[in-house]
This record gives sequence, structure tokens and C-alpha cells, in this order.
Amino acid sequence: MSVANSSIRSTALAAAFLLAAEGFAQTPYYAGKTITIVRGGGAGGSGEFQSRALVPFLKKYIPGNPTITMEFMDGAAGRKGANYMYTAKPDGLKIGSAGAMIPGPILGLPGSNYDIDKFIYIGSTETGNPYGFFTRKAAGLDSLDKVRRTPGVRIGAHSVGHSVYVTARMFAYYLDFKEPKFVVGFNDPEMDVALNNGELDARTSGNIDGVFRDLGDQVQFHATLSNPKGRTDVRLPGLPDIDSFAKNDKERKVVDLLRKILRDAMAKTFKDPAFQQEFKKLMGREPSPLTGEEVEKAVRELPRDAEVIALYKKLADSGALPPR
Repeated sequence: MSVANSSIRSTALAAAFLLAAEGFAQTPYYAGKTITIVRGGGAGGSGEFQSRALVPFLKKYIPGNPTITMEFMDGAAGRKGANYMYTAKPDGLKIGSAGAMIPGPILGLPGSNYDIDKFIYIGSTETGNPYGFFTRKAAGLDSLDKVRRTPGVRIGAHSVGHSVYVTARMFAYYLDFKEPKFVVGFNDPEMDVALNNGELDARTSGNIDGVFRDLGDQVQFHATLSNPKGRTDVRLPGLPDIDSFAKNDKERKVVDLLRKILRDAMAKTFKDPAFQQEFKKLMGREPSPLTGEEVEKAVRELPRDAEVIALYKKLADSGALPPR
């Protein structure tokens, strides 16, 4: 399998886009060499776990059985790692893992010095999972109506532009929250601690299994963002999907844009029963992979309509939420 200059994602949701560099092919080339997975984020959270689940199986299926290591490159919601991968030496020894970087060039976010259409996507561990918006029960926000009526709800996220930040802004926008406060600078474990300590009132997550495992009955879910559209979680019955709050076609298209951005990447590995077991052990759920071709197609089909992108950019950026 030959590849050119590249880079990646992993979410929450997901997910992890995997891209690679030139020369991904012959057994003699990789024998005795080291491939580095560049994680466009910090340690901890589902993105790292998904990447780690892949490591032994990439080693198994890449001819030459190279050594595979992981390097963390946190910053700018994955864009720092994407910039590095975009200019990395095309020697086939780098794989990028960071999906939050996908919106950067489309939205014109600062520091997006790469072209997502020129990356080589080699696969994704998942097609996507529902994002859920939830609050800590101790905050007393025991209904969606109460959340919508309470001013200044503190919502946690990683960084501006990260999928958890964007989904939080979308829930606040579509559900018409009153003067919500977005508090950034966390990784997933830190956000859970902040919720338990009363420093945050709410957050979103695409790793519903992790929320139930780590926070259990300390939180209450209020709404979902199904990904792909229609995919629900049996543990969240009857919750409204963000689509139902859209007022017009433009707002519905913005949600569709987010869904496509949240898709991920990888191939033979996904069919290996041992990989599926390892993934389930680390993530608490079955993988739902996409091939590299499917990921490339999803990226090509991202909406580029100026009005849709303008609204998405306002939701993904910092500052006040736009009026509806």
C-alpha cells in the first residue's frame, strides 16, 4: 500500500483518523525500523486508547514488523500535530492520529497550515458514536428545561476547535442556553475531576461508555447528537437529538457537517478478532471501522457552502454564540 505526505484524527467520540507518509509498502523497507504515531493531543482519554489498541496490530500487519511508538503533540485542537505531519519527511515512518484538526482549514482557524484534501487517510476505528450532553446531578439541573432556563451554566471542553468544545457550543446554541460559560484547558480525566469538584456543571462526550464507567449515576444526560444520523444508544432512551432543535435547513446542514467531521480511520486490523477484543478492553465497546477509502470520501463530501461554514465557524470559535 503506497502513501504520500499525511496526517490524522481520533475522537471521542473519537475516533482516530490515521494518515501516513510515502513508501508504505515493502517488507525490507520496514524491517528493523520504527514507525511513530503522532497523537495530535495529550495523554489520556479515548483518543490515546484507540491509538494504543491499534499498535500491536499495525506491527503485525505491516510487512517487516517494525517497532511502533507514540509521540504526543498537544496544541490547537490537533492542528499543531497536523502541521507537523503535513511537512514531515515523506519516509513512511510517521502516522498521524488526530481528528479534531479536520475543521481547521475549512473554517480558516488560526494555525491550520495544511490541506485536508492532500492527506492520505488509511482508516478509522469507528464510524462514529452519539455525542451526549450531560450535567452533574449535584448541580440540580435535573431537566433539560431547567438547563435551558439557568444562566451561566459552566460547560467544560479541551480547547477551542476541539470536537468536545464544538459539540458543547452546538448544544448551547441549538437548545438556546442562557449565557453559557465555556471553560477550556482540560483533558478527559481532568474534566471528570472538575465535574466531581463542582468546578464545572456540564460537558459533552462521544465516549458514552466511558461516562457511564467513570461517572455513573453522578451525571444526567439531556440530549444527544447522533453520529451517524439515527445512531442511538440504548442507555439513553427518549432523549431528543440536536436535529429536532434546528430551525432551518442551514442549521440542519451545520449538524451534518459536524457528523462528517467526526468520522475516523484503518483496514485489515479491524477484521482481526484480537484487535476487536483489545479495543473493547480499552474502550468498553466494539469498534465500528471505516476503510481509508471511506474516510477520504467523507472528507471530500464535507459541505463547503459559505453560509453553512460561516455559522459552523462561529460555533467552533470563541466568543459569544451567534443570535438565531
